Amino acid sequence: MTKKIVVLGAGSAGTMVANRLARQLVEEIKKREVEVTLISNTEKHIYQPGYLFIAFNEKPSEHFIRKQDALVHRHVNLVYDDVEKIDVEKKTVKGKKQYQYDYLVIATGSHPDFDSVPGLREGAHNFYTLEGAERLRDDLAAMEKGKILITIDVPHKCPAAPLELALMLDDYYRKNGRRKDIEIKYAYPIGRIHSLVPVAEWGLPQFEKRDIKYETFFNLEEVDPKRKVAITMDGSEHEYDMLITIPTHTGAKAVIESGIGDESGFIPTNRTTLKMIGQDDVYVIGDATNLPISKAGSTAHYQSESLVANIISRLSGRPETAVYNGKVACFLENSLEDASMITFDYNNPPQPAETSDLLHWFKAVYNELYWLNAKGIL
Repeated sequence: MTKKIVVLGAGSAGTMVANRLARQLVEEIKKREVEVTLISNTEKHIYQPGYLFIAFNEKPSEHFIRKQDALVHRHVNLVYDDVEKIDVEKKTVKGKKQYQYDYLVIATGSHPDFDSVPGLREGAHNFYTLEGAERLRDDLAAMEKGKILITIDVPHKCPAAPLELALMLDDYYRKNGRRKDIEIKYAYPIGRIHSLVPVAEWGLPQFEKRDIKYETFFNLEEVDPKRKVAITMDGSEHEYDMLITIPTHTGAKAVIESGIGDESGFIPTNRTTLKMIGQDDVYVIGDATNLPISKAGSTAHYQSESLVANIISRLSGRPETAVYNGKVACFLENSLEDASMITFDYNNPPQPAETSDLLHWFKAVYNELYWLNAKGIL
């Protein structure tokens, strides 16, 4: 009987997993011993870290977009469907059609909630959607003077991106000669400028050196688009000419409506096996987990290595011994021309590397190599 593996979600995590499985199970798939199905709700695959570079007009939008079917291995059964229900008891996934599975990989990601704060959707720019990045690109280029306020809520994916945005904005306006007329203010909800202490300590001297204003314990409660005012929980008002927001993220609608996630829609996940708590045949990867680690593409990359190895061992009748150790790697853009980088795992804290133009170049190279990663080649 054919073993059915269903991968739900075709972003970075899901596409990587499906392709890695197909590449390593070619003979089993040909013999119809195994079937790998990847369910996507869109025909486009977008490299989301590219949004930041779109916003600064470093690359056009289409540079970061591919057709999903061009990225998927020929032995993967790619289907387009909007999944509404995940039933872990009946081992089914239901959209327009119903999909039975023996093993399920949930890679449904995280999604910015622009309705989490009244007035946010109407009053703020963002770079967490393609449309948002394109609008921000045009309005940043047109801005001659005024105050840019960056507000951040948690959790959100690409945890370093808001800090990178502030540093890149400074460089962007210095290069075009407008920096003296544009104030940049960065607001973070806890007592430092980033949740990771080493990253906060790396960024703070740059903020102070480059006159990037910042405020901590800044918790947004309301936006008044007409007055261009951001109001915090303590009732204080903060004027802006441009508000750029990173709203809180939630899990996928299908996860929330299926009742398998926590209060934010993230799935309780074993931190080493990546199995859904209480389920031996459901794996969770990337942003969909509730693990307290970075919701970033590199996280999904490292998770996919152990997850795929364990599924293949299981299919072969061997024990699942591969362990995810919490590894994450992240570039930290310091400007439009230089960057730092951090790597860390469950047992080793992050320590930013010395900032250099070489690391910025490495980031640019990875932006091009990503497609090989998604195909499961790297």
